[in-house]
Amino acid sequence: MCLRVKFYPPDPATLKEEITRYLVFLQIKRDLYHGRLLCKSSDAATLAAFILQAEIGDYDPGKHPEGYSSKFQFFPKHSERLERRIAEIHKSELIGQSPETAEMNFLRKAQTLETYGVDPHPSKDVSGNAAFLSFTPFGFVVLQGNRRIHFLKWNEVTKLKFEGKTFHIYATHQEDQKIILTYFAPTPEACKHLWKCGVENQAFYQFEKSSQVRTVSSSNLFFKGSRFRYSGKVAKEVMEQSAKIRREPPEIHRSGLVPSRSCPSITHGPRQSSVPRTRRRAVHISIMEGLESLRDSGHSTPVRSGSDGNSFLHSYRNQAEGGNRTRMAEFSEDSYSPSDSVLPTPVDSSPINENSIIIYSPLCCSKPTMFLSLHCMSR
Repeated sequence: MCLRVKFYPPDPATLKEEITRYLVFLQIKRDLYHGRLLCKSSDAATLAAFILQAEIGDYDPGKHPEGYSSKFQFFPKHSERLERRIAEIHKSELIGQSPETAEMNFLRKAQTLETYGVDPHPSKDVSGNAAFLSFTPFGFVVLQGNRRIHFLKWNEVTKLKFEGKTFHIYATHQEDQKIILTYFAPTPEACKHLWKCGVENQAFYQFEKSSQVRTVSSSNLFFKGSRFRYSGKVAKEVMEQSAKIRREPPEIHRSGLVPSRSCPSITHGPRQSSVPRTRRRAVHISIMEGLESLRDSGHSTPVRSGSDGNSFLHSYRNQAEGGNRTRMAEFSEDSYSPSDSVLPTPVDSSPINENSIIIYSPLCCSKPTMFLSLHCMSR
């Protein structure tokens, strides 16, 4: 059993209680460890240094010998150069920061990254190349290689639709220019799950009140009459309601450096590397280098078959007239390829079942009541 964040807060710094910020901190730290929160090496070093400060405190020469940062693994793979930079920041720039302050600074930094809040859904583009689709607090994104090739704000998205393995997203962008993005999921089940994730994320982040949420249908060839409605409070209501809660701040028992099978803290042990020890000083190993592509059993969507598809982009106007509609942004030196150790998100359509329990009680965490979900993973 492990806690997971389902809806990421747009700005974690605005969360009311420290315990809530700590839970989000744990989730984002896990995202970093599994390669979901992929970023440039400079940002990665800063994030890792904040984790060190939060979990082991100020640098102490008596407790932290040369190379101490190499005993911890913040990322799937990293180099000695990055380890040295992490130690430099921890030693010189973070002295005196309490765990609470370091965690807050970590959240503020993470929130600015292109891959913040990304729950990757693998798909195929027109050439059969891998792409990852995701819904974030700010909108719909497509990641390919080391670039964010598409970004659509929630208020630009007009319709989400799926037909078998084909997923369509309709949007109105810049001076009423209408576009349709089309991608192919590995299976019809994965595509339907992708569609549901998009519907509930748009409802949660875009609407002012839950009463505005309507049932959405997607008429298609394989799932005729598929209908879905997001049920629950929307983000604005959650924030407003939690602001009214008055109680003594709950006591926090931080996990420190104890690793977990499903939600590890900083992991002890030698770092993973594909480069022989004798060559490591001469070679800068990228954070994500050598990672396998995300496997069927290791990510958020249910995958039952591996047949490939194609994707294409329709536009009612010439793309040149629309300017830089894709808003491409390079977010890392490495290609986006989350670790296959990521646990799958439950996809049962039942709101409450043996695999997934949504936390509604404000007694658990007052601020993001609907931002957190408890996923019970069977092994």
